[in-house]
Formats: sequence, structure tokens, C-alpha cells
Amino acid sequence: MIYIELPFDETRRLTFYLSMEEFVARHLDLDDCFFMWQVEPTVIFGRNQLIENEVNLDYCRKHHINTVRRKSGGGCVYADMSNVMFSYITKDENVNFTFGRYIDMVTQTLRKLGIDAKASGRNDILIDGKKVSGNAFYHIPGRSIVHGTMLYDTNMENMVGSITPTDAKLVSKGVKSVRQHIALLKDYTDISLEDFKAFVRRDLCEKTHRLTDEDVRIVEEIEREYLTPEFIYGSNPRYSVVHHRRIENVGDFEVRIELKNGMIKAVNVMGDFFLTGDIDNRLLGLLKNIPYTEEAVRQALPPKVDDIIMNLKKEDFIKLIINP
Repeated sequence: MIYIELPFDETRRLTFYLSMEEFVARHLDLDDCFFMWQVEPTVIFGRNQLIENEVNLDYCRKHHINTVRRKSGGGCVYADMSNVMFSYITKDENVNFTFGRYIDMVTQTLRKLGIDAKASGRNDILIDGKKVSGNAFYHIPGRSIVHGTMLYDTNMENMVGSITPTDAKLVSKGVKSVRQHIALLKDYTDISLEDFKAFVRRDLCEKTHRLTDEDVRIVEEIEREYLTPEFIYGSNPRYSVVHHRRIENVGDFEVRIELKNGMIKAVNVMGDFFLTGDIDNRLLGLLKNIPYTEEAVRQALPPKVDDIIMNLKKEDFIKLIINP
């Protein structure tokens, strides 16, 4: 694997590193690539999440925590300089294979440090049954990106306070509850964070590719989209119908449908589900300007949708739209 190295040591905002993933995927004709990064306190929420539902904005403002939307699906994540983020870019487009290969690689690396890490489901890594790493998937034509956290250490109060809308009295209870389900690497190894990063790089990567100043300029151009209010907060047209539902092994959904004279004019699907395909063009776009009926929705949709939203059955999606 090839380690992607920057021509400087300074810490950038999180949107820079998300843009760096895109740059590597879209502009570099390299085999499997990997890099690590750290950021000042930031909440990262998923492509299809509503910021007001997922992020305690008042807490974030008070504690100087940045908020960023990513293009991959999944739920909210808190990151700071005490933990490290991993990015993996591959030419393989099979989501199950990509996730499995990446999770296996990282798990094996942790085991070499004497840490009894195990894969859980498709996207988590556990130690003693507690989550130490959660990961999300983002697909572009010809490339797949997996990125996620590696919890060496973290500010638990900020994690709880920023992601779960709550008041100050509940933060301490929340910390205790979350701490029971979260593993920190520092509790399982004597190695420092910097030494851990160096070990991971040596273990996973055989080569290095150093970005140029011109490469960095292009990354900064890509970053502009992530910084626009439209991308961060999303557009909010008036919706006639709003449905909420949880589908087991898929995620929580909030569907917003704009109707006019019995016709679907727009559909927005929010939640913590995992995207494995282009939801806008291959799913939501197909529902525009059709009658708001079960038959019309069924005919408009492709035969299967689990290659767009992981584990989602077509019939469950139809019920979500028409009759939740």
C-alpha cells in the first residue's frame, strides 16, 4: 500500500483531509493508498443527516468545536487531537470486499501490538466488546474511499455533549454510559500516539507518495464545496409529508416529501444508514414528477436498492415513502 504524505506538518481543518481523499481518488492513478490525520475538536456528521437532529450546536459553539458534513453515510463522529483518523482509497468498487479488506488489515495491525481487536459487523472494530474504530464508505466512479476513527484517546465530555443534544446535567451520566461502550487504545497499550501512528504506517505501507504544492492547491479547490452553507446545512424546501422510521440492520430514516397536486416534486432521505451507491441519481431522482402512489413508486424504483443503501430491501423503502 502507498502512504500519501503532505509537503508540510501543519494541522488543517477536517474538510481539507476529506478533500485530500477525493483528490487522491480522482486525480492520482495509484494502487491502494492510505494516510492518517488529526484535527482540532470537530463533529463530523453523515451525508444524509440533519445537523439540527444530530449535533448540539450550542454546545459546539460554546466549546469551540467545529462542525463538518462528509459525503459518506453513517452517523455522527467526534474527533480531536487525542485520536487519529484513517483514510483508505482503493480501485476496488465492491463495498463488501472493500470494507472487509480494510477492517481486516487494521485489525491485524492492532493484533501485532498485542491488542485483541476484532471486526464487528461491516464497519466497526472492537476491543473487549467495546468500539475503538467506526468507519464509513464513500464511492466515486472507479474508486472507493473508507475513512474512520481510531480512538487512542479522546475528550469524552465533548464527545457526548457535542453529538447528543442534552443539557449540562446529563453530560456526566452520558459520559459514563458512552464510556461503557467505547474502548480507548491507551488503555490497552503502553505505546504513545505518535509511536502508534509510526507503527501503523510501517505495517500497512511499503511506499510513499508525497503531494506537491500544486496538488495541495487542487485539494483546497475541492475543499470549497465542503465549506459552503448549502453543503453543511442543506437546502430546506417546504415538505408536505415527513416520515420517521427505524429499519433493523439498516438504520434510522427521516423521509421528507414535497408534493404538489398529488405528484412528488422532491424527496429527501436523511438518517444514519450506510450509502453504497449514488442515492441522488439512482434512487431519489427517479421519484421526481411521478404520482404519489405505491404503484408509481414501485415502478419507478430499480429492482433492488441494497446496492445504494446497505441492507435496504425495496419493499421496505416503498413502505418508508408511502406508508411508514
